[in-house]
Amino acid sequence: MLNYAMMPLQKYAQFTGRSGRAEFWWYFLATIIVSLIAQTLDGMIFGQPGILTGVVALGLLIPGLAVQFRRLHDTDRSAWWLLIGLIPLVGAIVLIVFYASAGTPGPNKFGEPPAGAPTA
Repeated sequence: MLNYAMMPLQKYAQFTGRSGRAEFWWYFLATIIVSLIAQTLDGMIFGQPGILTGVVALGLLIPGLAVQFRRLHDTDRSAWWLLIGLIPLVGAIVLIVFYASAGTPGPNKFGEPPAGAPTA
């Protein structure tokens, strides 16, 4: 599990290829936990969220975008679908459905399936 959460950091700015559901969702959970810890420490040290929260957010921005790109690639969708998230509420729901859906079995136009994924 921790391995899945760390994969996007190891592939820091790799926007090509594919990422499975486990990699995406474990990273998402780890990001939430790290952000909450940063906010708590900021609150205890500075009295409000601030510097540490901002540093964590900036540090996790690129790998977060990269894993979203690769997750959409795994479902055989272009990363341009991220722009649908700009539509309030509906865009977020559509993206959650895409992120939760199974990846394409076997190779697709974005590459080979992620390690551990079923092949057709």
